Amino acid sequence: MADAFVPYPSPTEDARAVDYRFTEAELSEIQRHVAKYPDKTSAVMPALWVAQEKFGVLSTGAIQLVADTLGLSFAHVYGVATFYTMYLKEGVPAEPFHLVEVCTCFTCGECGGREVYNHAKQSLGVNEHGRSPDGKFYLREAECLGACDTPVVLQLNNRRMVFRTDAQKFDAVIAQLRRGETPAFESVPRSEVAG
Repeated sequence: MADAFVPYPSPTEDARAVDYRFTEAELSEIQRHVAKYPDKTSAVMPALWVAQEKFGVLSTGAIQLVADTLGLSFAHVYGVATFYTMYLKEGVPAEPFHLVEVCTCFTCGECGGREVYNHAKQSLGVNEHGRSPDGKFYLREAECLGACDTPVVLQLNNRRMVFRTDAQKFDAVIAQLRRGETPAFESVPRSEVAG
């Protein structure tokens, strides 16, 4: 179970395995994003989110679908998808699992991100692929998660952010996830946002 991975298919495997199409509702959502910007290339990121939500991973077929939908080159969309760590381009553990990302980019890295990441590796007992022995956690480093004023930042399942994380807070968050609980939403205090 812990070793079950969704493979990153080659373009020919993509074509055989999955019918890459958006529903009318998904196309409508993408068009709402396109309408927000003066140039449709700005809608690449939200369109990639739609594709990732639908397919679970941004395989070459999913990336090509986004490119075709927006009328952009595969290379452009692939470049965006591979630049950001929040987009899953390769196999991830089979569900149920929790994707746990620790920011180790400059600010978080200087404020203890590397130490939190190393603690997380030990605490979860992950292997060289970032998988925990029980198959419930997939740990990886993240580039910037966009909350440099509240380091160290965790991102859980590509959705929930946890700020000001140290080893103890990390362990508390993992204990919550093991109990089937979702950590409470944390908002950044307005005084910090305003500076």
